[in-house]
Amino acid sequence: MSASTRLPGEAALFETAIGICAIAWSGGRVIRFQLPESSPAATRARITRARTADTGDLPESDPADAIAEAVAGIRAHLAGELDDLCWIPVDLGGLPEFHRAVYEVTRAIGPGHTLSYGQVADRIGAPGAAQAVGQALGRNPIPLIIPCHRVLAADHALHGFSAPGGLVTKQRLLEIERTPGFGEPTLF
Repeated sequence: MSASTRLPGEAALFETAIGICAIAWSGGRVIRFQLPESSPAATRARITRARTADTGDLPESDPADAIAEAVAGIRAHLAGELDDLCWIPVDLGGLPEFHRAVYEVTRAIGPGHTLSYGQVADRIGAPGAAQAVGQALGRNPIPLIIPCHRVLAADHALHGFSAPGGLVTKQRLLEIERTPGFGEPTLF
């Protein structure tokens, strides 16, 4: 196969404490991550689909090296062994500069912590761009590793989580990470 027809990466499904997740990579860097869909077949279909019209679907493969380590880290994190996952190599090439800036700030939010969309906007030097931050996070190709679930509305409410399971998944991830205000027992 020539370099011009080589597929743009590989993908794999793997079991976690919250269900079947999937990861796609190219050159040892994560290019996509998929939280559990309604079925393993749906997760497989989403992670392996072509990124662009001129590339083929991603073939499934067994992760090795950095990607195998990433899968182990993700499994442990979702089982409650909290890790910021910042050590996992990602490839954000081809994404708009604004999105990359949003993802960089978001990736720095540790487990158990949150920022508001407005705070992310302020940190990238775009005050007033909270809605644009939300749109960028809605297009996040690598959720969990780029923890868009840790970005909340200004009132600390859950809004607009585009990953499978929507707000239920967002709340579950925040509970796993022992984020204050999520999953804690209440007095009433």
